[in-house]
Amino acid sequence: MTDKEVRRQYTEIYNRLAERKLKPAFDQLKKLIHENSLGIFSDEWRELDQTYHYMLQYTVEGIRDPERQKIYRKLIVSAFELLDKVNETIRLKYSSSLEYEQKRSFKSQWIDNFESFFTELEAFYHFDELQALAENRDLGTSATSEAAGKHRQQMFRLFYHLCFRDQLSAEEISFLKQFFASQTILSVYKSFIVTALTLSLRRCFDAEKFSMLFDVFEQDEPAINQRALVGLLLSLYQYDARIAYYPEITGRLKILNENPAFKKNLERIIVQLIRSKDTEKIQQRIRDELLPEMIKISPTLKDKINLDSLMEEGLSEDKNPEWQDIFNDSPGLMDKMQELSDLQMEGADVFLGSFAMLKSFPFFNELGNWFVPFFPENPQLADVLDVSNEMNRMFVRTIANAPVLCNSDKYSFSLSIHNLPKENREFMIQGLKAEMEQLDELENEDELTDPGRKSGDISNQYIQDLYRFYKLHPRKNDFEDVFNWPFDFHNKNTLGSILKEDENMLRNIAEYYFSKNYFEEASNIFSYLLSLKKDGELLQKIAFCHQKQGNFQKALEAYLEAELYEPNRLWNLKKIALCYRNLKQPDKALAYYKEAERLNADDLNNQLNVGHCLLELNQFDEALKCYFKVEYLSPGNKKVWRPLGWCSFLTGKKEQAEKYFLKLIEEEPNRHDLMNMGHVQWSMGQRKAALQYYQQSISATGFSESEFMDVFEEDLPHLLRQGIDRDDVPIMLDQLRYFVEE
Repeated sequence: MTDKEVRRQYTEIYNRLAERKLKPAFDQLKKLIHENSLGIFSDEWRELDQTYHYMLQYTVEGIRDPERQKIYRKLIVSAFELLDKVNETIRLKYSSSLEYEQKRSFKSQWIDNFESFFTELEAFYHFDELQALAENRDLGTSATSEAAGKHRQQMFRLFYHLCFRDQLSAEEISFLKQFFASQTILSVYKSFIVTALTLSLRRCFDAEKFSMLFDVFEQDEPAINQRALVGLLLSLYQYDARIAYYPEITGRLKILNENPAFKKNLERIIVQLIRSKDTEKIQQRIRDELLPEMIKISPTLKDKINLDSLMEEGLSEDKNPEWQDIFNDSPGLMDKMQELSDLQMEGADVFLGSFAMLKSFPFFNELGNWFVPFFPENPQLADVLDVSNEMNRMFVRTIANAPVLCNSDKYSFSLSIHNLPKENREFMIQGLKAEMEQLDELENEDELTDPGRKSGDISNQYIQDLYRFYKLHPRKNDFEDVFNWPFDFHNKNTLGSILKEDENMLRNIAEYYFSKNYFEEASNIFSYLLSLKKDGELLQKIAFCHQKQGNFQKALEAYLEAELYEPNRLWNLKKIALCYRNLKQPDKALAYYKEAERLNADDLNNQLNVGHCLLELNQFDEALKCYFKVEYLSPGNKKVWRPLGWCSFLTGKKEQAEKYFLKLIEEEPNRHDLMNMGHVQWSMGQRKAALQYYQQSISATGFSESEFMDVFEEDLPHLLRQGIDRDDVPIMLDQLRYFVEE
């Protein structure tokens, strides 16, 4: 049985249990057990089935049982848990995924005695401290020692042990409480084990794993508690359909929800998860827009900024006035770079593409290494870098403090520097050190004004680490990609109810969706908020969301309702008019544009729209007056040339039309400009010139012949009104076809 088939069957049964369709769920579960020869689960299934039969029978017979709902809920919980066990058994037996390959091979490494294992873990730190005192050196510099390497191996053994546990035992729970409470164990390793719990919970549901993540979140250290909260949110999202059956989970959430700090963290991480969905768009923009522009200017870069002079002594600290000239050939590049810089400061993941190719180091062959927080004392760095070298140590310490890089990318960066020549490495390290010191200062200032900034950086980096694992791991298809989830927390039962208790938090999430053009999600939340309280701005934003999704009827209804509240009435009037235009009701659109004109007579865009409505109403002379008014008040306005040319043609002013279309053709003509010029030339008796413009319209602009003919058919009545002989039309079009073939 393939992984895909197992997942499909599991999901079907899971969804039926969630929908309380127990009879079909039990039938499918029985079939799954039988087909996979899992007789060990037959008795457990039979007991559930019989209990349900009795319950149904008593209910139908009208027997009163105050415990019925309690039994029913317990039955559903037991069915979910049996499904989990069956699913895990089948996948352990058949799955070819990396996760289950490693689970099968890990059998010999299970930890048997957690008491002695914990003693060994703590003993490393006591030994290290004694050694440091004896040798008069700083703690943490023994990263290359055999003891540190063994300690790391123990931590990885613990990581995999927890990853592959289906349910936590009492002994494991007791150990984890000790582990996270320890004052000696490094926080980086505690953070590492938090991920093990998260991955384990993602693979197999366990209320005790939830409980442990709640406990860890309540610790004071952001490096640990932020990872725990990310794990909790992902798990609550994944298991939303069954959380309501576990009062120990919902109860903990209710208690946490009374803490303002939890709400702030919750809102921020939800926004960060939503923001992760923009990562691919950002990378595409870098590939499609920024890099081509950079390549375009690179041949002249050396001469433009006089690179040789930068190496001279006594270089002025003033900025080179020639530097700005670099961008003359690419005027939009500075804006694009500034936009990306702003996105980076906001926390957007702009480095994925830069580090994607650096995930091929052997370091990333180890599953756990994708999740280890970056720390200079990591023994695996010492295996690649000579950390006894002061320059390398400085580099690693500098990278460790970089707030703009996630842990995974820090390892990629560090592992790549041993390939650099020494002089390049020194130059890069000095530059990085200065840059990081500046960032560190900014971060300290931000922490004073925004006390949660450090926590936000940690959770954001962790989400980026997870993103790289699910998107870049060589066997990423073996795992369900959580970043393909919609992250519509507001629609979930568990977290949705928490979010809906706090209108401000819900509004902030909606505004973030809105700012990032996720209009469906934004309108969903705005509509809920509107049901609580009528508000003109909410109505306008809902309308705008519908407009951007192309639903102009719904948009119009919301804009019209917003009129009752008069928020920014001028803007609202123009939006109503726009909707009417898109709904092919130019007469109604015109009335609203005229109303807008009364409020602001100097708005030339509005004047253009008045002209467009008049044009659509075949009031060509009136439309022409509007367009001339715009040209008069804004002589260099190129937007008005096209409608002036077309309107002039429709009103028989052919020389005037020719003048405006020539202006457009001298600039950057589109296919309609060339076609319209052809119409003008034909109406003036210049058939050969008309054919040439028609041919250019097709060949130079990607206008297909069939598309051209469709538009020509629409324009034909206007051509006939301007004196074209109907009998000439098929002859001219056939001649055009010959020209196009040539």
